[in-house]
Amino acid sequence: MEIRKIGVVGCGFMGSGIVQVCAQAGYDVVVAEISEQILSKGLATVEYYLSRDVAKGRISQQDKDSMQACIRGGITKEDLTDRDLVIEAVPEDMKIKKELFAELDRLCPGHTILCSNTSCLSVTELARATSRPDRVLGMHFLSPVPRSRLLEIVRADTTSEETLATVKAFGRSLGKEILVARDTPGFIFNYLLLALTGAAVRLLENGVASAEDIDKSMTLGLGHPIGPLALADFNGLDVGYMVAHAMYERSKDPCLAPSAMLKRMVESGRLGRKAGEGFYKYSQGE
Repeated sequence: MEIRKIGVVGCGFMGSGIVQVCAQAGYDVVVAEISEQILSKGLATVEYYLSRDVAKGRISQQDKDSMQACIRGGITKEDLTDRDLVIEAVPEDMKIKKELFAELDRLCPGHTILCSNTSCLSVTELARATSRPDRVLGMHFLSPVPRSRLLEIVRADTTSEETLATVKAFGRSLGKEILVARDTPGFIFNYLLLALTGAAVRLLENGVASAEDIDKSMTLGLGHPIGPLALADFNGLDVGYMVAHAMYERSKDPCLAPSAMLKRMVESGRLGRKAGEGFYKYSQGE
């Protein structure tokens, strides 16, 4: 099956990045949001990053104009009825996602592949909310989407070989390296990331070392571009807590249970960079 027309549901930080990479690859992209305000903000994010690429000489102004011409946005999912592949990037809530997949199943033609950008929820459960479980899988993009070279494809228990092959080819067309994971808690990337972050938080919580030294052990010792605590701040501690909690609920693996320290930080509003304070403090614009 040839993929030509892409739909994206959700135009937040992840959704706008997915829209951008699809447009950069030359696909016809329609993005749906729940309000004009959120949609405008998401499309402005795409505009910002493409303009920055022009300023840095990565693309030409003509390239930027061509990419933006590939994108249409709206506040109705009716515009998704002719798409070959639809990717959802809505909040990590199983009820919301299942309702969305059931709606997309009703709206989209039978050949449409439905994909979830979930980072921790069961793709198999989402597939069973549709009448096309063989055409559902996970496409876990990493943040920031345009810069990350990695795309994790999560195969539901029901995903067909044809669907898997089609989506792998599509992912490569976006310039991504492909990983294929079974539908297990956290898949590959987040399982490893949560284990590392959890260990770093426990070291800090037990007073073994400072946040700076814990992060340096990974940046200087293993060459990571950013330490696990700084990365948790970047992604949002509320997001990290939610993902860890969801993974623990699915697996009951004590290694994945979010720490009491992380819970207290989230409850007190110390959510990381976006709140100005997490494991580190941030000045405005930092």
